[in-house]
Amino acid sequence: MEKEVKSVEYGLEKIFEGAQDFLPLLGTDYVEFIVGNAKQAAHFYKTAFGFQSLAYAGLETGMKDRASYVLVQGKIRLVLTTPLKADSPLNDHIVKHGDAVKVIALWVDDARSAFEETTKRGARPYMEPTVEKDEFGEIVRSGIYTYGETVHMFVERKNYSGPFLPGYKEWKSDYNPEPTGLKYVDHMVGNVGWNEMNVWVKWYEEVMGFVNFLSFDDKQINTEYSALMSKVMSNGNGRIKFPINEPAEGKKKSQIEEYLDFYGGPGVQHIAIATDDIIKTVSGLKSRGVEFLSAPPRTYYLDVPNRLGEHMSIMKEDINVLESLGIMIDADEEGYLLQIFTKPVEDRPTLFFEIIQRMGARGFGAGNFKALFESIEREQALRGTL
Repeated sequence: MEKEVKSVEYGLEKIFEGAQDFLPLLGTDYVEFIVGNAKQAAHFYKTAFGFQSLAYAGLETGMKDRASYVLVQGKIRLVLTTPLKADSPLNDHIVKHGDAVKVIALWVDDARSAFEETTKRGARPYMEPTVEKDEFGEIVRSGIYTYGETVHMFVERKNYSGPFLPGYKEWKSDYNPEPTGLKYVDHMVGNVGWNEMNVWVKWYEEVMGFVNFLSFDDKQINTEYSALMSKVMSNGNGRIKFPINEPAEGKKKSQIEEYLDFYGGPGVQHIAIATDDIIKTVSGLKSRGVEFLSAPPRTYYLDVPNRLGEHMSIMKEDINVLESLGIMIDADEEGYLLQIFTKPVEDRPTLFFEIIQRMGARGFGAGNFKALFESIEREQALRGTL
């Protein structure tokens, strides 16, 4: 445990020093949701989160079985896809999971190599390397399954200049609310079942060449009623980080158990999105109706100077303003971070978003876990699922 935590201090470059990265990843290419009504979901993410129209595919573009709306903000691309026919297999995904993340697409230089390297190491294929072409050039995509029904798609777009993918057209809309300052995907968290965390840690290590650079056990992540365990996986350049959570024994049902019950198995729990000005971003999101978890108690904010230590001298934000918005503060050896979590963005208590601003810190807010999970438990109690 101590060695893993200290790896944050020394940096991922030290962990990977001398190692050959057989799966170089350039970043998150897009995140695809399967939803019941993509048009309405797109309107929600535009209105509430400030995403902009980018591309569309559907009946008008020759796609007969589904419709997809692509939204963009900063470096983030969200794809919202809905089935158009009753016999579509996408309906099974919606019935089982509700509106949910299906694809975490990763940007690569060589989608063929990414597929070959991961499948020969044990990955279950989702899509063989496929060349897709239109007047803007060509894209190569391939895909593998990860936990549950979630998919990692490898996207090679170096020979493509279109708005998104072949088969999509530019989506011009008169309705494009102002962005809210969301920049890029910082990390994405997966929930898996009892005793499955280490199975998937090993999978990411062996199949994708990731390392476990930070771990938390149920002694660190617990409240009076519940607990969980988590390990953070990262690729070589640190651009892709996937924390993996599993339940732990507690007096009552943990948030991970609640998720697994309502999602119907393992899946993406939350998407953490970075901003350069969390006060402005959160103020904007709240004004548009985005609901966040309840703020920690006053004593939490009174203790911030003790928790930040020497980083308090470089902190620019007003603690009173952070308190008024419910934004939490934590620090590690390299700096501090600010973070806040939305309530679930749909009726099932499954997927939610985190807004995070890093001021040098590379951790995940370990000092906030107790306050965060107590806030989640208050929501569980209202739902009758604690």
